[in-house]
Amino acid sequence: MDGLQYVTLREKEDLKDRGAQWFHEKWGVPKEAYLECMEAYLSGETEYGWYLCLDGERIVGGLGVIENDFHDRKDLKPNVCAVYTEEDYRCRGIAGKLLNLAVEDQRKNGISPIYLVTDHTNFYERYGWEFYCMAQGDDEPEMTRLYIHK
Repeated sequence: MDGLQYVTLREKEDLKDRGAQWFHEKWGVPKEAYLECMEAYLSGETEYGWYLCLDGERIVGGLGVIENDFHDRKDLKPNVCAVYTEEDYRCRGIAGKLLNLAVEDQRKNGISPIYLVTDHTNFYERYGWEFYCMAQGDDEPEMTRLYIHK
């Protein structure tokens, strides 16, 4: 066993502030935006969740599910967002386990399919995601790939 723990934010509510700060540091989106989404999830206002991988107390990976991840296909929701694994933890299957956790958690709540936008090719396919279409990212000059998980 690798000693890593995979949790939903509802299982570890005390990580909300640290989690929001961690995501902010990785993606540059204001911490308050993450807190707003996390609070909606924790209060039960939405089932769009937040998922973390922990090594002891250290957050080493994470992702969220939100309505729209800054693209023009507002009809394709919800979206996985902010997928990140710390560099020294990459190539250990962490992102894949987090993606599977999110897909299963959303499905359990009657939410399927889910989508994500990415510039990566060949990564998400390993975890059951399929290319769906191109989407225009907000304030982005180039189109980006949009994937679906059914």
